[in-house]
Amino acid sequence: MADKKTLKVEQVHSAARRPAVQTATLKGLGLGKLHRVRELEDTPAVRGMIASIPHLVKIVEESK
Repeated sequence: MADKKTLKVEQVHSAARRPAVQTATLKGLGLGKLHRVRELEDTPAVRGMIASIPHLVKIVEESK
């Protein structure tokens, strides 16, 4: 992953009382607890997952 673009994504809001599909998206990103940060490969699939739950996560850092 040294030469691939990556994103650091942090969960900023709880998934409690959210639709199951949003909770599943968080789990698919490797998140699930507040303030957990994951470094993910910058792909259209990951970008789409983040775009579907922008109220629950934020992009902390983008690296090239």
